[in-house]
Amino acid sequence: MILDYCRTQKLFVVGLDEDFPLFSNPVIERSLSHEAREAFLSALVLEGRAEWLDKSHKKCLILWHRIQDWADLIITFVKDNGLEDSVMTVEEIRSGVESRGTELHGMDRTILMRALKHLEHKGKLAIFKGTSADDEGIKFNI
Repeated sequence: MILDYCRTQKLFVVGLDEDFPLFSNPVIERSLSHEAREAFLSALVLEGRAEWLDKSHKKCLILWHRIQDWADLIITFVKDNGLEDSVMTVEEIRSGVESRGTELHGMDRTILMRALKHLEHKGKLAIFKGTSADDEGIKFNI
């Protein structure tokens, strides 16, 4: 249920101490304990569907798609838009006109970079470093 909710709401990070609709019900003024919240997120971590972002387990990166699945979505996006031999910036993939209406639009940068590095390792693209993190370019080789 957490994965489905995060996917439909495009949530990538869940904080244990933050208001999260699945962990509380303001109408009846009830919410899960900190331990219960951590147990649910820890179960996702054990399944490989989430990762703790800090050692104190306060924030969790939700992987409603596995990195390989995100990589497959990127390949589909590239092919569907005729970008096989094109160069794009990371930000164009996350927020460009071409990505509107796709799951890639607005995605978490950390997850996107991991999926892109996975594809780079497979020889499907090359990542070019710019002068800043927002300046990275991608040359597709599909």
